[in-house]
Amino acid sequence: MPRTPHVLVFDSGLGGLTVLAEVMRLRPDAYCMYVADDAGFPYGRLGEAALVARVAALMVWLIGQFAPDAIVIACNTASTLVLPHLRAAYPQIPFVGTVPAIKPAAAQSRSKMISVLATPGTVARDYTRELVRTYAAHCAVTLVGSDRLAAIAEASMKGEKPADADILAEIGGCFVEDGAARTDCIVLACTHYPLLLAELERLAPWRVTWIDPAEAIARRVDHVLDEDLGMVEGEPTPRGAHRALFTSGIAPAPALKDALAKRGIGKIVLEPILLERPDLR
Repeated sequence: MPRTPHVLVFDSGLGGLTVLAEVMRLRPDAYCMYVADDAGFPYGRLGEAALVARVAALMVWLIGQFAPDAIVIACNTASTLVLPHLRAAYPQIPFVGTVPAIKPAAAQSRSKMISVLATPGTVARDYTRELVRTYAAHCAVTLVGSDRLAAIAEASMKGEKPADADILAEIGGCFVEDGAARTDCIVLACTHYPLLLAELERLAPWRVTWIDPAEAIARRVDHVLDEDLGMVEGEPTPRGAHRALFTSGIAPAPALKDALAKRGIGKIVLEPILLERPDLR
């Protein structure tokens, strides 16, 4: 009988739920632990050294508690900074990261005008600009740093209806016209943003392709489990068996709890790690 793979999906908040949904779809046999470091949200406010130290310390605790077979860092900011440290510290555990999906956007764009919607930190990072140089040098690329969209997505998941004007203020810079040509692909370079996809599609001034990396990340997880670890797909894990952990120790609001249940998460773990670990404050 195949052994049930244990997958840990980690993010600063709720954005990684978009990745979790795709992992569950591609690997219904996996038992998933979703970890929201809501005590540290948003990661953009942390300096690079502080962010690396925080995530590395959290991983010590999480790996010791849950012994996952694979870990997904479902956060662009954390992936670009922390993954090298984690892979060096835990060579026996495969880590799957998240990077802006610039390559597929450049390949799909017909107008060769694409935008990358990200947090300010991701926009400023050399890693992002290197992806543009490597995969989209033939395109006109607009980098748009949003200060508020991740927080708007978080609030939406907790039952707060976002204001159209607030969303438009964050995405307006993505839509660029140059004569008859205009942006036709927008990279969602923060896992929070697809939580607002219905609103983004409704408010867009013209039709564009929104590039969500979640499916590609899930395919990578499937490959790691199957090819690297030899964990072929087995019987589906019952819905409701999956868990979500919140580092703040604050219970989710009813709307969020319902949203988690709809995603197959049946148990909420409240772990005020921040209170127990002075090095994470």
